[in-house]
Formats: sequence, structure tokens, C-alpha cells
Amino acid sequence: MGVRGLTTLLENHRSIYQDVEFRKSRLVIDGLNLLFILYFNSGLDQNHGGEYASFEVLIEKFIKALRDCRISPYVVLDGGSDHTDKKLETVLLRAKDQIKKAHKAAESNMPRGVLPQLAKLVFIQTLDRLEVPLAQCYGEADQEIAALAREWRVPVLSKDSDFYIFDLPAGLLPLSHFQWEAVQRRSGGLSFIPCKSYNTSSFCKFFDLQKQLLPVFAALAGNDYVNLRTELSVSWTQFAPEGCGGVKSVLEGLLRWLLRFHRPQDAFEAALRDLKRSTKKEELLKNLYLGMEEYQLPSCSLTEFFIHGRTPPFPAAEEVAGLVPAWTRLPLFQARLHRDLLDVLLLNRMSLSIFVDHRDSPSAHRTSRMLRQVMYGLLLGDGGEVMERDRDGLELDFITVRPTFTETSRDLVLSSLDQVEPSQRLQVLLEALQVSEDSLSRVPPQLRLPVAATCYWLQRAQPPPAEELLKALLLGLSTGDPVRLRAALQIQNHQRRQDLDLVLSHSFNQWQACLKLGIQLNQLLGFPLPEPQISRLYEGTVIHQLVHRMQSGGKLWTFESVKLFQTFQAVVHRFHTRETSETQKKASLLDDLNPDLQQLFLLNEDEEAEASCSVRVQEDLRLSDLVSVRTRYRTNERNNRCKNPELARKKECRGWDLL
Repeated sequence: MGVRGLTTLLENHRSIYQDVEFRKSRLVIDGLNLLFILYFNSGLDQNHGGEYASFEVLIEKFIKALRDCRISPYVVLDGGSDHTDKKLETVLLRAKDQIKKAHKAAESNMPRGVLPQLAKLVFIQTLDRLEVPLAQCYGEADQEIAALAREWRVPVLSKDSDFYIFDLPAGLLPLSHFQWEAVQRRSGGLSFIPCKSYNTSSFCKFFDLQKQLLPVFAALAGNDYVNLRTELSVSWTQFAPEGCGGVKSVLEGLLRWLLRFHRPQDAFEAALRDLKRSTKKEELLKNLYLGMEEYQLPSCSLTEFFIHGRTPPFPAAEEVAGLVPAWTRLPLFQARLHRDLLDVLLLNRMSLSIFVDHRDSPSAHRTSRMLRQVMYGLLLGDGGEVMERDRDGLELDFITVRPTFTETSRDLVLSSLDQVEPSQRLQVLLEALQVSEDSLSRVPPQLRLPVAATCYWLQRAQPPPAEELLKALLLGLSTGDPVRLRAALQIQNHQRRQDLDLVLSHSFNQWQACLKLGIQLNQLLGFPLPEPQISRLYEGTVIHQLVHRMQSGGKLWTFESVKLFQTFQAVVHRFHTRETSETQKKASLLDDLNPDLQQLFLLNEDEEAEASCSVRVQEDLRLSDLVSVRTRYRTNERNNRCKNPELARKKECRGWDLL
């Protein structure tokens, strides 16, 4: 929810905070809040599709800072929408605002706070690799976070102003004052993170407010249920001390007005006494109580999950909980199933995310609609339909979509989907993506899903992507190290803020939409294909710059992933240009590249010999076998990086020197 203006009020009264040297403790983290703060405050690009490799490095540094101070993080994420739809109006208003921000970002190429599509998945994957305990709640996480912090008597890390209202024994560590990049160490002692701590007792003492009225203050100040400022004939500002202005005067006036009351109901009745429209009194009173109840903490359901791995019961009536099969609950809580699945099951609704795109461009989600329809078929069967919320220009668009089925998926039932043979689940995924298992056999396992999603995208993208765009995308996939590719292209920081090519950006948006749905469908089917590491696939500013270099004939540099690039291009061209003859498929694909791009693939004498040899044995030995040892080695290395990610990253890059 959030209490508008409360953070600003506290910044103006910093004596409420206490300076703390935080160390050697558990810490409950508001995951979604941390995700946004880390990405948006880091200066990472928001408009070219995400700087995922750089974001991964940032997450690694954050976790390393905590562990250097012997802080044990427990990250909690929001789940699906509330099945009662009690906050729908607020959600829709925020979605409309996000559409306008995304359009302004596309027009100005300035950051407007639009999170790249796959940033959350990078966040989850990185925490999983670093073995950080992570839970994704069934619904909104604030109450669950506060309940866990109360039970463990440890602080919460967040910037959400709701946590200023919850009564937490160990208080709140506001993210804006959590100096994790400035870890310090006193002589002979443990390292610590300088920060500020907040607790409700200090707040109530400062404003002389009774603690039981703090949730009343939050509800009257305005929340997701009611905004009294347009309904009341009285203004809180008249009670504010002299010299106050803006939102600060409203909140300080409200706090002074509340001093006369001892019970919540007395304050609510007095506030609604002089409504402009008396007919709304009953509805507003109900919403005020709902808003206040949001700060009443339930019994903790996360301890059993974090300590014993037990999934909490679904917090809804039995007829609602019965819509969510038992086998899905653990992967949902582990964030191994996307939270959108709950909205489809409980509300028959899908809220599609917002891309940075011009209002005149159609929604990038249209390209992936058929994948969503296959997923709806698995979730709802033949009788259901889903209301999709998407963008049309600068407006919200609501479209009724019916499920579809592949040849294999028609006979499958969600309640027993986890018991279906792996080969059958794989067939459903491949049929949805419209590729064959044989066509992917030469692709390393970790990259089969993104290559298959690329094949699907090529058949449905509108307008069809330019050849340079496809080659840049495949080059990024085959390199497997976007940070190194940035260095190879000698991209400077100022070039990361290049003008946004709207046509190019729209094509990449469609590709990310297809990849995201392919990943969600793969999760629902129990991972018949390995989930790709997103940070290894795509770095928006790098791929955009690479396309511009190709189009302008600029100088490119040498690297070593020729065979993998050839394999990817052979697979996608098999679907993109089905009329290609078998002879053309077997020919060297480097002939299609312009002279400057060919420089990127220059080989030394040993590599030339190896490439020549590989051509001779391809018919007897599949290329996937040639690269599988290296792939497994790198996968194992990535799994072992959690103890010292920076050192591991340096080690991983050895031997990749540029020519």
C-alpha cells in the first residue's frame, strides 16, 4: 500500500531514527523493494531491454557485503493478486501511469522507472545461485514479512512506508539509509554496515501519539482502499504547526488532530462526520477498517518454509484454495513458478507487463499470445477463458482470450501434470514453440529454450526483424558473456545512452516477450528443458550497439564462439527460411556476413584446424557433444561462485583475451 508522504515526513525529522552498526544478524528483506531500488539506483539502462549481466554483478556485490558482516538474508517476494480484488482500482490506475511512463521513456530515451522485462528473473536466479533463502508468497508479502520479522525479532530491510506502521520488535532498516557499499570494520571487530534504524515507539513518542492509533493514522492518510482528501470538508492542514507545507503539513496536521482520541472507532466516526456526500459514509467507514486491518499481523507462515522447507497452507476459503493444485504450491513458494499463474487460476486474468515502447507501436505481447493460450489450456482446460490486460496506444485494453491446445497437451490435466512423463511434457513445450527436438539436438542444453523461443519469434514477429538484428541476437547468445562482449566492442559508458531506435527496440521487446513466456511454460511443465541464465543471454545496450555497428560497417573485434554461432544460425534459418536446401544448410554460414563482421570470427591457426576437423566429423558426432564438456564445466563454475563471486568472475574470464 504505502502511506503517501510518510518517508518525506521522517526525512524532515531524522532524530526519530537511530544510527546503527548492523552486523551478525538475520535480516528479512522486502524482495521486490530491493529489486527496484538496486536496479533503478544503480544507473543501469532501462530503455534498451535491460542490462542483465551488470545487474547480476550488482546483486552479487550486495549479498557479498551482507555476508562479509555475517548478516544472513531472507528474501520475501510478492505473489499473485488478492483473489477478492479489493485493490483492483488502485492496480489499474498504476498500470495506466506505467503505460504513460513507458511511452515518455521511448520518446525521450530518459529513464522513467520502467523495470526491464526479465530483471526479476535475473534477481531470482542470482539469489538461487548464491544460495540465498527466498520465498514467493501466495499474495502480497508485506504482512508475511512483518510477521516473520516479529517472530524472529530481527529487522526488516525495505523502503516501503508501510513498514513504518507495523509494530516490529527490531524495527525497520530503511533501504535509503542502508550503506551496503560502504562496509566498515572497527579494529579487532566484525565488519558492519552503517545504517539507520526506525521503530514505532520512537515515532509515537516524537509525535505524542498512542501506538494503537498508528494504523488509524495510516488509513486516514490515504491507502489503496480510500482517499479521504476528496471526500472530507475538513482539511488536516489547519491543525499543522506553523511553517509546515505540502504533504508534510497534511500528515503533521493529521497527527495533531489524532491526539484527542484514544480508540480507532472514535477517530473514524469523527473524521466522517462532515462528509461532502453523506451517502458514502458506510462504504468509506468499511474501507477505513480494511485499511487499518492491513497492519494487523497474522501468525507467521514463513518460518516453517525457511527452516523446514514446508509449504504454508493456501490463505483462502477451501473453494478458492482448491483451484490451486497441491503440487504447484511448493514451486510457487520457491519462485520456480511465476506468480501470474495464480491470477489465471483464481481470477481468470492475466496482467501483461509494460515495455518501453512508443504509443504508436502495437503491444509487443501480441507476438507471444499463442504461447499464453497454450499455457491457459494447461491451467484451465477447455472450458475457461482469460481476460488479458494489455496496452493499446496509451490506454489499457482488455481482451478475452480462449485457451488453445497442442496435439499432446489436449489430454493433460493440471492436477496431475507433474506426473506426466518428461518426454511428453517436453513435446508439449516444443509443439507450443513450433520446433522439433531433432532441430535443437546440436544446441547446448542450457541454450535450447532461448534458441527455440527465437525460432518462434522469427515466425511471428511484426515487422519481420532485419538480418543484422538476428545476427546480433545470436552473437550475444553464442558469446555467453555480455560483459566481455561490451569490452570487445569497446563500448564506453557514454555510448550506453545511445538514441533509442524504436523499430529495433520493438523487435527486441517482442523477442523478450516470447522468451519470457517460453520460460513460464517450461516452468509449468516441470523444466523439460534447462532454464537459461538470463544474465548470459542479453545485454540490451550491447546488442543495440552491435546492430548499429553492423549497419554502419564499423570495426568489430575477434572472439571465439564461431561454431556455436553457426549452430544457432543453422537452427533458426531452418524455420525462418524453410525453402533453404540441404546443401545451403550445410554450407559455411560465415559467407553471409559482411567483411567487418567476419573479423569478429578470425581464428588462429589452431582454431582453424579445430574448425576444419569439426566440419569433417559433424555427420558422425553432433556439435552438442563437442561443446557439452565446456558447457558442463562453465555450469559447475557458475554454481560454485557464491562464496566469492568477484574472484570467480575473474577466473572465469581468463583465457578470453581479445586479439
